[in-house]
Amino acid sequence: MEEIEIYLDTAKEMMDKAVAHCKSELAKIRAGKAMPSMLDGLMVEYYGSPTPINQVASISTPDARTIFVKPWEKSTINDIEKSIINSGLGFNPQNDGENVIISVPQLTEERRIQLTKQAKAVTEDGKVSVRSARRDANDELKDLQKEGASEDEIKKAEDRVQDMTNQYTKKMDELLELKEQDIMTV
Repeated sequence: MEEIEIYLDTAKEMMDKAVAHCKSELAKIRAGKAMPSMLDGLMVEYYGSPTPINQVASISTPDARTIFVKPWEKSTINDIEKSIINSGLGFNPQNDGENVIISVPQLTEERRIQLTKQAKAVTEDGKVSVRSARRDANDELKDLQKEGASEDEIKKAEDRVQDMTNQYTKKMDELLELKEQDIMTV
């Protein structure tokens, strides 16, 4: 039935978005080595409005322990520095008048455990989104059944939704496992 396929495609799309979001959130969790993605989502006051840092400066990592932020305009250097300090990332930026330099400190064992817990929480949120997509799809399928769709077709579709849920949950577990390895590697 064509309507069933539409609901299955919608569920798959929602699950894809949940995995993509989980990936991007896990990338923000620092794992010892400096990466430009650590500053993703950081907002800087730019002419009175909050603007993503990557729109006011270029971000690079010349080595594994340093993040180099080069503002497009020198006048924004103090705002960039202030937003990094207030971000809660635990960085202490320095500025040389033209650039903001962030030395990424070595992670302590305690901090590694905190980051692992944070990664688990992000992954669990992603799994909740996947299960929510499953619930929405199953609700739509039940509505179709009330409208006269065959019980067998609905049951097959529900099984497919469950298979998708299992696949996406497994993907999230794999992402978490990779991130944990990344965090715990000294």
